Amino acid sequence: MKFTIKTILLLAVVCFFVQCKKETSQKNVLLAKNTVQHAKGFSIENYEGYSVVKVSNPWPNASKSYTYILKKEKGIVPDSLQNNPVINVPIKSIVVTSTTHIPSLEMLDVEKTLVGFPNLKYISSEKVRTLINEGKVKELGSNQSLNTEVLIDLQPDVIIGYSIDNDTKSLDNLEKSGLKVLLNGDWNEETPLGKAEWIKLFGALYDKQDKANELYTIIEKDYLKTIDIAKLDSIVPTILVGDMFQDKWYLPKGTSWGSILLKQANANYLWSETTGTGSLSLSFETVYFKAKDADFWITSGQFSTLQEMLDANTHYGQFEAFKKGNVYSFTRKKGETGGVLYYELAPNRPDMVLKDLVKILHPDLLPGYEPFFFEKLK
Repeated sequence: MKFTIKTILLLAVVCFFVQCKKETSQKNVLLAKNTVQHAKGFSIENYEGYSVVKVSNPWPNASKSYTYILKKEKGIVPDSLQNNPVINVPIKSIVVTSTTHIPSLEMLDVEKTLVGFPNLKYISSEKVRTLINEGKVKELGSNQSLNTEVLIDLQPDVIIGYSIDNDTKSLDNLEKSGLKVLLNGDWNEETPLGKAEWIKLFGALYDKQDKANELYTIIEKDYLKTIDIAKLDSIVPTILVGDMFQDKWYLPKGTSWGSILLKQANANYLWSETTGTGSLSLSFETVYFKAKDADFWITSGQFSTLQEMLDANTHYGQFEAFKKGNVYSFTRKKGETGGVLYYELAPNRPDMVLKDLVKILHPDLLPGYEPFFFEKLK
């Protein structure tokens, strides 16, 4: 076949416009920059037809980050992003692996999409327990060895997993089986508002970002308002946290989630000068010497009564907070199978935790408010 110069030029022009059209259709049209403010472990950027989620701090000192593409029905994902996991949204079914993920589902009214969870007995949510009792949420074993056969049978749109370190073999194996896995690092956030902000990730998965942003804004405003209220009291009570476990007294470090809440409740946490987000491990004598005259005491949750504390360690009775009956716990509010509601809900609702603490420490500042999580031990 012979081609004239005119024909060749015409073909070149056609190819040029076809390529331009293809490149235009794959152009990244940014609709909204990252709106995540307090959380340090993830970001969301919205483009025309898809969102880019980056999880940058899934566990302490993580050396790598993860990128996920949330694609809408008619969205076109550019070739440059195709090597990342692509999850079609809105999702219709989900598996989560931590009880802290469940409140976000409830708040977004999508708890009925939950199809599986490891160790169902730990779930406290009444709504989800009803689904479990109806056989709509399957038992998946343990986080370390999720039941692959059940997961393959369920075929959830996404599995929300987590890891405490860079050993992600079990989750990697699920991906090799063709399942979609997205890492969640909410537990690794250092601030109360940072933990709560992970609801925005679930909002993106269900294409409910506006609702998630609205819910989070309410939590944030209420939390910040309570901080201001707490400052109105000129008295800053001293506070002791934790108790003995296997010959060691465990307390939150000074820059941890719990310590920050105490500080913002206008309390003098006696170990606030320490650094780190984990726990201190101290001897009884060390704690007693420093905290024997503390005004308040919040236990770790091992005990439901003062007598239980004395039965475990008679020396607890030597603390001034114990003598005055100013000992509080969060363990009495449980689900029907024994799961402690505080562990499930508190990270998502720092506004409620902070109000509880302010009511305990500065009772006159929140008239009419009844603590939700904490109760005074009798």
